[in-house]
Amino acid sequence: MKHKTFAGSLKDAFKGIFFVIRHERNMSFHILAAALALAASFYYKINRMEFLFVITAIFLVMITETLNTAVETLVDLYTREYHPLAGIAKKVAAGAVLGAALFAVVIACLVFGDKLW
Repeated sequence: MKHKTFAGSLKDAFKGIFFVIRHERNMSFHILAAALALAASFYYKINRMEFLFVITAIFLVMITETLNTAVETLVDLYTREYHPLAGIAKKVAAGAVLGAALFAVVIACLVFGDKLW
């Protein structure tokens, strides 16, 4: 799947992103949460540093979810049968998404907490 052009590589990258959006139900939730966080950012007129943290949290969650999908797909390609190492790989990748999501919740509480409560 090696491309000779940057445009071909970019096209494949976007196909990968759209695959995750279409096929991973959790990504829909992450997109909704990101939209709410961005809407709150503009509504409350947060400063640049706060916005940087919000954007970082959003991208961290999206990237880890995408990598989780890649790990799950590779494990499924390798074996459809149960194997303890396959299960560990999937659980570790899911744990990375959970860690990123918890980071995003902490950022949301720190940035928006005093504005909401």
